[in-house]
Amino acid sequence: MSPDFMAPLMFASLILFLLIGYPVAFSLSAVGLLFAVIAIELGFMPAALLQALPQQVFDIMRNDTLLAIPFFTFMGLILERSGMAEDMLETIGQLFGRIRGGLAYAVIFVGALLAATTGVVAASVISMGLISLPIMMRYGYDARVASGVIAASGTLAQIIPPSLVLIVLADQLGTSVGDMYAGALVPGLTLVLLYVLYVFIVTVVRPNAAPALPPEARTLREDNGSSGTPSLLALLAVSIVAGVAYDQFHYAATDRPMDERIIVSALIGIAIAFGAAVVNRVTKMGLLSRAAERVVFVMVPPLMLIFLVLGTIFLGVATPTEGGAMGAAGAIILAMIKGKLNLDLTRQAMNSTLKLTTFVVFILIGARVFRIAFIGVDGDAWVEHLFDSLPGGVVGFLVVVNILVFVLAFFLDFFEIAFIIVPLLAPIAAKLGIDLVWFGVMLGVNMQTSFMHPPFGFALFYLRSVAPKSIKTTDIYWGAIPFVIIQILMVALVIAFPKLVTHALHGPAAESTQTTEEILQSLPQDAPDQTEGDGGAALMEGSGATLPAGAEPEPDPAAALLEEAGKSP
Repeated sequence: MSPDFMAPLMFASLILFLLIGYPVAFSLSAVGLLFAVIAIELGFMPAALLQALPQQVFDIMRNDTLLAIPFFTFMGLILERSGMAEDMLETIGQLFGRIRGGLAYAVIFVGALLAATTGVVAASVISMGLISLPIMMRYGYDARVASGVIAASGTLAQIIPPSLVLIVLADQLGTSVGDMYAGALVPGLTLVLLYVLYVFIVTVVRPNAAPALPPEARTLREDNGSSGTPSLLALLAVSIVAGVAYDQFHYAATDRPMDERIIVSALIGIAIAFGAAVVNRVTKMGLLSRAAERVVFVMVPPLMLIFLVLGTIFLGVATPTEGGAMGAAGAIILAMIKGKLNLDLTRQAMNSTLKLTTFVVFILIGARVFRIAFIGVDGDAWVEHLFDSLPGGVVGFLVVVNILVFVLAFFLDFFEIAFIIVPLLAPIAAKLGIDLVWFGVMLGVNMQTSFMHPPFGFALFYLRSVAPKSIKTTDIYWGAIPFVIIQILMVALVIAFPKLVTHALHGPAAESTQTTEEILQSLPQDAPDQTEGDGGAALMEGSGATLPAGAEPEPDPAAALLEEAGKSP
């Protein structure tokens, strides 16, 4: 067998195993070890290359970045089970209920807030499906519109920080999670606006598809029957004025970054609104309407949690891992304040967090096994050659990559794409001069479609599991298609307007994962202790492990053997 056929045959075998239905982690490990043995027997790969594997597993275990995954997962599960989503949906639904499409707008808005506090798609979709879908159907919403809005709003957790997808992509691309979060914020909010615009168009073209709530369903009223909206708008205006005034007074003679000024000013405005609501309730002055008071008490806790997590990360006060830890602690405190924290809830959240974290780590270990063997048979050189031959340069590369990820999302979930495909694309993107933070956000928006693709989208499965039997599965599928098109449009906007992502970066993006050839050239060739070292950590950069400032990476025996054997990517 020619060594040129090993890499494509290995990749095709992996896809076959996944399509058959074998677990991802075991498919990666099995295919990697099988082809490593075949390549060693045929003389295509040195046997000592597998010595890098133990060190690779250790590098995964000591990767601090990945600690953010269990923290954010636990935070999301605690919040989902504490009833926060139910309170927000009920309050905002009442607030927007008098306008056509009001419930749909409420679902989109709550989906964005849940995404910024939980980061878990399943929790968002299931919560909103259980709470809002029966209400939307009761008041005459079209089944396709209702199901599509709920499924799509739940997937906002894929792109709005603190998204688990962005953590994984940052780890695989070798970039900062904080930069990835900052870069993804505007595209995520833009996607929310596109969802709102779609609902507005639906209400104009088909008014009966998303009607307003009837008067008898609007229970959040004053004693005299008024809505109390003027009081809410006045409080909002006062909060905005207070935030702007603080910004002009405190930052007038400074050159602080705009995101810091916005975050701190928003915090001041939120604090003013909360203080006014507390004083109004304690003194019973009646200055605020029932609606204004309820909106403040329902919305401020999640907004404060968002600041605690994302605000501290964007301000540079905390790392994403530390922000996740504070978010988990904040979620516990909120659940305790609501009286929902108990041993059973905590046990369920911990069990689910453990399962998801173990799932991610085992996939990551399998991906390392696969990649060692793939590099050993010159697989990265084969991938690079495929993309080098594409016409159109950077644009051609981006078009093909997005089509590839979009098609693979029909069959693979975002973890599989991130761990299998992204490490193969990162060196090529870096070689073409593409900003890896921007590249990661673009892929994150694209991989969002993996949750919405009929018939395999997980968000559709989650919604089907809680939807009434009166809603057909085909209605859920057809309802998802317009939002998949919107997500594709968002990918095009990120490509056409890179500043949507890069404007938030205060400095150059982190350096990309090096190619194997660059790593091999950087290794000392005459070191006397070349047989002892990092065991492949340099070869498989992207583990997320960092070295102390000024420290040199230890030589890698597996990489040295690769070079001696004449292997190059």
